[in-house]
Amino acid sequence: MADNRTRRPKGKKGATVGTGGHNRRRLEGKGPTPKAEERTYHPAYKRKKESEARQRIAEQRTHQVSHVRAALRLEEGHELIAGRNPVLEAVRSGIPLTRVFMVGSAVSDDRIGEVVRTATALGAPLIEVSRTELDRMTDDAVHQGVAIEVPPYVYKDLEDLLERASRHDRPGLIVALDSVTDPHNLGAVLRSASAFQADGILIPERRSAGVNVTAWKVSAGAAARVPVARETNLVRSLEALKKAGYFVVGLDGGGDTQIDELKLADMPLVLVTGSEGKGLARLTRETCDVIASIPIATELESLNAAVATGIALYQIDRLRSAAEANASN
Repeated sequence: MADNRTRRPKGKKGATVGTGGHNRRRLEGKGPTPKAEERTYHPAYKRKKESEARQRIAEQRTHQVSHVRAALRLEEGHELIAGRNPVLEAVRSGIPLTRVFMVGSAVSDDRIGEVVRTATALGAPLIEVSRTELDRMTDDAVHQGVAIEVPPYVYKDLEDLLERASRHDRPGLIVALDSVTDPHNLGAVLRSASAFQADGILIPERRSAGVNVTAWKVSAGAAARVPVARETNLVRSLEALKKAGYFVVGLDGGGDTQIDELKLADMPLVLVTGSEGKGLARLTRETCDVIASIPIATELESLNAAVATGIALYQIDRLRSAAEANASN
């Protein structure tokens, strides 16, 4: 008997509340396909991760190198002396040490052993570095596995040279360099000054080589024994020395007398050498009491400034020794 109710076919469900969006989502799809390197199962994803890992390692190494180089960086004005013999000579001469840099394989060398002992006694840090790093620090110089850091040279003043000359019985002897700009020449003059008992070197602040690593190396330790005074005005300093009883002898090819015939050798002297090219400056020349020359072959125009100074110092020392011998007789 009919009950006036609609019967639903078996196995089928009618629409229910909230299901209307299911079909729409199926029609919308899943969006664009991800790039290969973003799919975890794809080989490109693995390659991407490996590349990122290598980049992180490279960045870490760069950071470590930067940190090491920052620690090895020299303070302003400090310099490096490199090479086993130059370093040993500098250390033996009493040069102040800040740090010693060594390649591990160099430690067995006897010269390095002496440097290490001296540095240890002075409390200077010993730092082991790679050969590559020492190449970089020394601008690819021949370092032989060792270099030392030295602070800036401490210059004296004119009064210090006069005080030093007053400590002994022989007449004072000061070398002045006028516009000598090559540190090799300064180092060689220091060496000659030490050999012939000069009391010091006088240089101007401008247009002159200073005592740097090159001068230290060429001087073979003399830079630690012979003081260098640096004054603002060379002519004014020469005038002050004249007032202190010194005679000023300038070296020049066209001099009034030959250096080996100098009559003032047994007096307190200032020996002035000019640059190899221009010689003595006009005002410097006018300040000199005597202009002396070194006899050389006519084929040669002039001597190197350091060579000329060494010859003149030798002649002055010889004349003084002869004067002392005559006085004793």
